Amino acid sequence: MEHIWAPWRIEYILQAKDSKTEGCILCQKSIETEDEANLILHRGKNNFIILNAYPYNPGHLMVAPYRHIGKLEDLNSEESIEHFLLIKLSIRLLKSAIEPSGFNTGMNLGRVAGAGIEDHIHTHVVPRWQGDTNFMSVLADTKVLPQALATSYTDLKKVLKNLI
Repeated sequence: MEHIWAPWRIEYILQAKDSKTEGCILCQKSIETEDEANLILHRGKNNFIILNAYPYNPGHLMVAPYRHIGKLEDLNSEESIEHFLLIKLSIRLLKSAIEPSGFNTGMNLGRVAGAGIEDHIHTHVVPRWQGDTNFMSVLADTKVLPQALATSYTDLKKVLKNLI
């Protein structure tokens, strides 16, 4: 069995463990109006695209429904269709803006499956490049992210305007 190590995520783990915040972070961000501060790139009718604040790679996006729902099978048809369409839009956006070599997309359903936000489903869209895991993460327990979140947001938002 191989292991994927992501030691740079310790900030997220510690923040989540020590968090005194009540409620759901995805619900909270989606009802606020400061999209740039909350890293929300696009709002659909039933779902939104948000830049992951604790990314595995630059441009790591998530698509989430507005409705607080923890089970994929409980999405209605309209939510499901738009959710998948926004995953496709996310991939088009990332291809246009940062030209990754590939993608990891998926959901972690349930705590045992790795869901950090267990009660609000969301799909991860993670851009990948050849060599994006290198000696720094293996030897130094450090992930090098070559772009700040604010810069990623601004760059992606500019390209998104041309896609929708």
